[in-house]
Amino acid sequence: MSKKTIVVCDHIHQSGLDILANDNDIELINAADEPKDKLITEIIPLADVAITRSSTDVDDAFLANAKKVTAVVRAGVGVDNVDIPGCSKQGIVVMNVPTANTIAAVELTMTHMLSCVRTFPYAHNNLKLDRIWRRQDWYGTELKDKKLGIIGFGNIGSRVGKRAKAFEMEVITYDPYIDSSKATDVDVKYTKNFDDILACDIITIHTPKTEETIGMIGAEEIAKMKDGVILINCARGGLYDEDALVEGLKSGKIAMAGIDVFNKEPATDHPLLDLDNVTVTPHLGANTKESQRNIAVQAAENAIAAVKGIAYPNALNLPIKENELPEYVRPYLELIQKIGHISAQVTKSAIKSIKVTAKGEIAEYVESLGTFATVGVLTESLSDQVNYVNAEFVAKERGIEIIKDTKPNTSGFTNKIEVKLTTQNSTITIGGTVFDGTAQRIVEIDEYILDVEPKGTMVFFRNTDTPGVIGDVGRIMASHNLNISDFRLGRDKKQQALAVVKVDGQVTKAILDELSSLKACISVSHASL
Repeated sequence: MSKKTIVVCDHIHQSGLDILANDNDIELINAADEPKDKLITEIIPLADVAITRSSTDVDDAFLANAKKVTAVVRAGVGVDNVDIPGCSKQGIVVMNVPTANTIAAVELTMTHMLSCVRTFPYAHNNLKLDRIWRRQDWYGTELKDKKLGIIGFGNIGSRVGKRAKAFEMEVITYDPYIDSSKATDVDVKYTKNFDDILACDIITIHTPKTEETIGMIGAEEIAKMKDGVILINCARGGLYDEDALVEGLKSGKIAMAGIDVFNKEPATDHPLLDLDNVTVTPHLGANTKESQRNIAVQAAENAIAAVKGIAYPNALNLPIKENELPEYVRPYLELIQKIGHISAQVTKSAIKSIKVTAKGEIAEYVESLGTFATVGVLTESLSDQVNYVNAEFVAKERGIEIIKDTKPNTSGFTNKIEVKLTTQNSTITIGGTVFDGTAQRIVEIDEYILDVEPKGTMVFFRNTDTPGVIGDVGRIMASHNLNISDFRLGRDKKQQALAVVKVDGQVTKAILDELSSLKACISVSHASL
């Protein structure tokens, strides 16, 4: 198999580059220092997957040259510079890295909040730069007992809320896209009335930048606020109407503001910089050593998963809005795609139908499960020609029937998902579940009950249940210098057994032939994730 090419368009932490460089299946082109015209016209045409940051626009020119590109990974949260509809039309999946800088953004929010209530930067400058010792000029206020209003209670907003509670603040949140229990479970009040937020002592905003949220705090909202309110924005520039923000600060209606992001950046000549009641930073939300490393590592891992067709983590232009899914759903989507991929590798035959069955609460998402399973199945035969955007259309073109079914949950698990793959030559059913929120497991293959983590290289060995088989399998693996990392066995009532043998290394035809020659062998196959 020819190597796939990943192009890194902008600078990322060395840890991410090392992951890409050390993958033997990947050809890495680090084009971060190349002129943009050369990047777009000469290098992007070579790419199967591109990793970008804010310095490279995924626009018409980029897309016109991205003939081979199947996925774009935005190494960060914001995708303002990515033409997502244009990517969708071209079948390009867009992914971001939304959680790698979460703690950095949370802690910067708290930094601005504390700086505002204690006017810390001004006291610092007065002593260090002016060499004036005047304690009486710098009386602040305390966070304790103040009411904090949080707009948006996702990964960042919720963590700000928890930290604010530790400061003994009263915390209330407005977020129409979450279940109220997400807030109330951590002792944060939940409101559907936006005016409740406007009545708070301090307000911080943590929403994405959308048509709905741009300028959501303007002159009208500021007029409703308490006199002396403190406003924080470490999310995206433009969520506050900046003209109204400046006027509110000048009038004293807003006592202080802590601002990390601006509508147009770099903002070196912004009116906010002329005011004495603002703490400002140059978009430092992700600027910690830890977050930069996390962003690069996750971007590299996501790019590798995409280029190999294993998964598209944090995809933004799938048929579902992944960021609006409950936390427990995502591992099931990943798991069913892996199950689909394994099923296709094991059967290796023309596909007639893909049946997805869901039991438990997860059944509500059977449509999405069907899409992910279809991608997993078709990736084996179509590689980069299939993605979340076109999977079911491609299946229909090839006469593959997709069946999505829900059943009462009598499995004994909280949720269970199954893929039944029917081909011209055989049928296989693989069932799985997720334990403790994240631990993905295959728990059933046909009628065999097992417990297998869907990861690595796996040999599926079906045999008559007779003594010595495990030893024979181990001997063959050892003779080919293959280390067995895990061995899982399931048995049925027909005196047959199925072993899933995980090995460190490649499974060759010679190994499969030797296993097939064993007297007890009924069938043998293998799959890799």
